Amino acid sequence: MAHDLIIRNGTVVDGTGTDPVRADVAVDGDRITAIGDLAEATATREIDAAGLVVTPGFVDLHTHLDAQIAWDPLMTSSSWHGVTTVLTGNCGVTFAPVAPDDKVFLAEMMESVEDVPRDAILGGLPWDWETFPEYLDSVQRMGPALNVVGMVGHCAVRYHVMGERAIDDAPATPTDLDRMRAVAEESVAGGAVGFSTSRILLHVIPDGRCVPGTFAELDEYLAVADGMNAGGGGLFQAVCDFPTKPEHEYELLREMARSCGDVLFSGGVGNGTGLAGVDRIASFLDDTNRDAGRITMAMQTRPSGSLCGLAQISPVKGKRWKAVLELPTLADRLAALKDPEIRAGLVEEGMTKGMWYDPAHIYPLGTADSPDYGIEGAVSIAELAERAGVHPVDLVIDRLIASDGLELFNTWFFSRNTEALPEMLNLDHVYPGLADTGAHAGQICDADMSTHYLAYWQRDRKLTSLADAVRRLSALPAGVLGLVDRGTLGAGKFADINVFDIDAVDSEQPRYTNDFPNGAGRLKIGARGYAATLVNGAVVTEQGVNTGARPGRVLREFART
Repeated sequence: MAHDLIIRNGTVVDGTGTDPVRADVAVDGDRITAIGDLAEATATREIDAAGLVVTPGFVDLHTHLDAQIAWDPLMTSSSWHGVTTVLTGNCGVTFAPVAPDDKVFLAEMMESVEDVPRDAILGGLPWDWETFPEYLDSVQRMGPALNVVGMVGHCAVRYHVMGERAIDDAPATPTDLDRMRAVAEESVAGGAVGFSTSRILLHVIPDGRCVPGTFAELDEYLAVADGMNAGGGGLFQAVCDFPTKPEHEYELLREMARSCGDVLFSGGVGNGTGLAGVDRIASFLDDTNRDAGRITMAMQTRPSGSLCGLAQISPVKGKRWKAVLELPTLADRLAALKDPEIRAGLVEEGMTKGMWYDPAHIYPLGTADSPDYGIEGAVSIAELAERAGVHPVDLVIDRLIASDGLELFNTWFFSRNTEALPEMLNLDHVYPGLADTGAHAGQICDADMSTHYLAYWQRDRKLTSLADAVRRLSALPAGVLGLVDRGTLGAGKFADINVFDIDAVDSEQPRYTNDFPNGAGRLKIGARGYAATLVNGAVVTEQGVNTGARPGRVLREFART
């Protein structure tokens, strides 16, 4: 039999958690049609996977690619890291529903919360929608390279219904609740996988007030759950205010699990020490899944927060450092560091003001081909400076000069408890990710979370088996979304497939580039070790390079539990 494509001689890890097997994989159109010994079969095209692993495509449950798809339909950097399906609309910030006069508010909120430039959003999107289903229609017309699943955001829904009252602490009226219920029903019936909300106090609009929905009461969420249920059922996604009211937030998640049956929340190991937090999360996840409804936590695979250097975030918040970063090119900034007079002023400013964050929690990524995230045995800028007998700013300047201005320094805002990190990653009901892809575009670049998890935790640290690692990157998140015929490899499943060398797979150094609309900049991170990634049967990357193919689909039908 002749096939469109055969991936030959690979080690198939099918996403179910079962042991790898040696097999060939045949693809016809957008589906896998056979897995096994296909030595007698022919194909229009073949990929030799000898010595390579063949897996389902990865599913990224936490992205903010909602706008970027319009000007970057190849969806970099996600498409370089084995991701074949992304979830957009996280954290309550979406571009629909929207009235014609509210576009600026939503764009400025996205910039304030997620560091996606306002002007890029306003100028780069077609804005040819009002409802959320119409937004999904527009995304499909953009021709994405990857599959897209969308959630409707609380911030947009609340503002659409309540206007300026949405930003106040006042509760929604019964009329408001009826309208929100109707919007949730319309959105889910029209293809949204669910509804997202933000309750963390760091998410603010440009004037400093918290985003709409931050202080919403339970009856508002229950109205949304009713609407989703009426529309066919949906997922509730939340970023919660655990630092100031953890018990309240845990109870909200339990109630939503009872009410809509599917909950996804963002969590982590915190910045303390010990394993008490792991035990708390494990008990919460187990108890809620047993007694209320399905709940899953997404978490980072490493400490993260922001990258400083000579790109967008300077090591010191001061006028002199700001002036250096405002120079037009990296070469100009590097030359400024080498000027003795300017350098002296920069060091003085650092000694007077301090670094922009505690240098005990800032770690160099190094200059090797792959970044050194330093999870175990990491040495901070503060410790390195103490060893060298210099001020931390002096040390940073020396390293920037030695790296031609390219080295970046990872600021650990989140997940600093590296003792608990591997324990949490191995919990049931935990998804390794929280990549925030597309957000904080010039501040951080965690789009490589899938690659980092494979390379660091599975291959290098043997935290889990390859079969289980692949399951956590594919079948588990696909199940959270209720994807149909995706997340595992099998005859009849959609051909979302990765082919990679587990011994070589790794992240490249993040690099800053000005490729957003109006010349705005962002960080991008490439990958090594991926021979090919297929989406709906089409090869979208080969050897880490986009082919230009854009076969992605907006997925709108889900298998709800």
